[in-house]
Amino acid sequence: MNGQYCRDLLSDQLLPAIRHTAGDVYTFQQDSAPAHGAREIIGLLQRETPEFITPDLRPPNSPDLNPVDYRMWGVLQKRVHRKSVKNVDELKRRLTEAWLGIQQSVTDQAIDQWRIRLNTCVKAKGKDFEHKL
Repeated sequence: MNGQYCRDLLSDQLLPAIRHTAGDVYTFQQDSAPAHGAREIIGLLQRETPEFITPDLRPPNSPDLNPVDYRMWGVLQKRVHRKSVKNVDELKRRLTEAWLGIQQSVTDQAIDQWRIRLNTCVKAKGKDFEHKL
């Protein structure tokens, strides 16, 4: 993924979908993938989102603070790989079905855990903290 692809994905798909779901009440956070740190991406997110946690405000290698990384991918993986996947089309279908089947309470619990994780990360001075939860 490069900066242009990331920008287009954010502008054309992700941010409109978030606005449709959350309105103007959400916080946007992303990981430290190189494309995510491009100046144009940071500027876009600062202009277009109500709250944006910039890359310099989060530990550089901490997926432990991203609800998608610490909870949602695991839920998807468990649901998608109940049986072996035969091809890419089947994988896409299963991922879509699994994502749409996640109950809002699972997402809410992952988000609720974020503040606890953030406080634990601060106490660990940005170092690994999973074992302290």
